[in-house]
Amino acid sequence: MRYRHVFAWTLAAAAALAAAPPAVSSHRTNCPQLAGSWYGDNRARLQRAIDERGTCAGHFGGHPVAAFDWDNTVTKNDVTDATLAYALRHDKILRPASWKATSEWLTDAADTALTAACGTDVPVGAPLPTATNARCTDQIFEIRAEGRTMSGAAAFAGDWNHRRTVPQYAWVPQLFAGHTIAELTSYARRARAEALAAPVGSTRTLGTHTVPAYVRYYDQQRELIRTLQRAGFDVYIVSAGSEPVTEVWSRGVGIDARHTLAIRSVLDRHGRITTWNQGCGDVPVSRGEVIPYIDGKRCWINQEIYGVRGAAAWQRQDRRHRPAIAAGDADTDVTFVDDAVGAHVVLNRNKSELMCRAYDDADGRWVINPMFIDPLPRKRDPYPCSTSAYNAPDGNKGPVRRADGSVVPDQEDAAY
Repeated sequence: MRYRHVFAWTLAAAAALAAAPPAVSSHRTNCPQLAGSWYGDNRARLQRAIDERGTCAGHFGGHPVAAFDWDNTVTKNDVTDATLAYALRHDKILRPASWKATSEWLTDAADTALTAACGTDVPVGAPLPTATNARCTDQIFEIRAEGRTMSGAAAFAGDWNHRRTVPQYAWVPQLFAGHTIAELTSYARRARAEALAAPVGSTRTLGTHTVPAYVRYYDQQRELIRTLQRAGFDVYIVSAGSEPVTEVWSRGVGIDARHTLAIRSVLDRHGRITTWNQGCGDVPVSRGEVIPYIDGKRCWINQEIYGVRGAAAWQRQDRRHRPAIAAGDADTDVTFVDDAVGAHVVLNRNKSELMCRAYDDADGRWVINPMFIDPLPRKRDPYPCSTSAYNAPDGNKGPVRRADGSVVPDQEDAAY
């Protein structure tokens, strides 16, 4: 069982080592060749990383690791949001005894708004009629998407480490409290079938919100994952989404549950999801204090893949214990993508901290690609790397700094 129980739990950890062999400049004909259409010379640069670090190149001593974010990195659009949308359209959210208890940081304003919108007529533990109650659906989705109520009041307040969690991300698995993993998995499967069948570009109405109706696997990322696996890489997904949901989708690119890392809910003694989730490093089980988010993604990779325990799991490891290739699209991915030793793959969604690192290209191994579906136009203003692109633990903004402490200058958008 991969999910902790409140009364008895164990944490399983893999101990695969990622060798980082010396770079090679010659083409390795025995390494699988990456296909597909990539921006500029990105395919050749990725092939070089595969040739250098894959076991196909004759290097031994453990399989190299490749780690991918999921939402908007492997797929276009967010699969956790697709599952939540399905749940809201089919009355799958159970009424909690207290909205305030669903999150450590939920404000009184959010509690009042949710209670007023969703009502108290439905018994605690019974499904809320969100398919027909647009007010309830609106409040839930607005809090998830924007961290505020429909009236604009802050939905979350208090202290949290902004490089380890974001309350509205942690809140989605908490909304499924009372369900079993099997039930949540079934909702994710149905949502997946709907999203893959919906035309590219299509939308649907959720309360008064207009949201994407479709999700697509990126063909180029599917091919990259397949090529890496053939070249001897252990490929992992590391996501800030709900783990049962991410597992449903990751199977579609040949990645099993053991190689899928995301928010793992604690189960009660009856096997039902609670509002608690597993911790990482020196942080124990909590109600969302740490999730695979910014520095949290590094922690989960270090702990679950490399077997690093305690506070050390939050620290950058030596080159042999870091991913060879890492891919992401947002600031939530910046730490683990920066940790990669062979190639840092970035899909450009104009996320400032990540793009500052990418365009600064400190080691010459950043591979920047426009989104494969509906890419964004060029960002007109430079990224504010020198002043306000860095996401500080206290929630403030600051300059992005290199390893030597120097400030990254503002960067122009160039891959679009």
